[in-house]
Amino acid sequence: MESTPNPRVLVIMPAWNESEAVGNTVREVLNTDSRYDVLVVNDGSTDNTAAVAAEAGATVLNLPFNLGVGGAMRAGFKYARRCGYRQVIQVDSDGQHDPRSIDEVLAGLAHADISIGARFANRGDYKVTGPRKWAMQLLAKVISGLAKTRLTDVTSGFRAANVRAVDQYLDHYPAEYLGDTIDSLVVAIRSGCTVTQVPVEMRARQGGKPSHNPAKAAIYLGRSVFALLFALTRKRSHLAVPAPQASGA
Repeated sequence: MESTPNPRVLVIMPAWNESEAVGNTVREVLNTDSRYDVLVVNDGSTDNTAAVAAEAGATVLNLPFNLGVGGAMRAGFKYARRCGYRQVIQVDSDGQHDPRSIDEVLAGLAHADISIGARFANRGDYKVTGPRKWAMQLLAKVISGLAKTRLTDVTSGFRAANVRAVDQYLDHYPAEYLGDTIDSLVVAIRSGCTVTQVPVEMRARQGGKPSHNPAKAAIYLGRSVFALLFALTRKRSHLAVPAPQASGA
């Protein structure tokens, strides 16, 4: 059952054992703009992530066990559809995504179904090196060709979606490795969703441990290429709603 259209913006934060950072991140988002509602999807955390998030002012959706970012976001999209949100945006619960950039990323939805906050778009000093950098460059080149627009950061999790994109995500939003970024984006594009990017700056984690380390970087290239090839074999979604017209602004 869907409710009437909601004029507010839903900020979805997947969180797994992020009690050190999630409270400050939620408060910062809520203090940035009164239009934002925060949904923290507590992805089977074993710490007090849920309690900290709720105390900070977020609505908390508790998953019984860890599903990964893909599973957490899919739950968040279902919540968004049920509550009638017209715009949603994913924000990391660790504080790396600057809430002051949310409105900039949302602005991309004026002429696209999906708007990506891009780290490698001539803004900020975020850098990666070695195999991880090579993989990101290869993925960006291939997916830019599919999208027919230049994209520099296709693995960014800082991305917004309109109703059309949310409907497509609910039809196909995988939980496999890089599924929440590469796989979901490739299938969305092949299904007719349009994509744009907005330059943003990244911040250091506000707490917890990073999900990647130098030891894992060596296998990132191979796994990401496999994820891309697998995504290209996925079936397309059939979207009934016509694509938005490009803005003249």
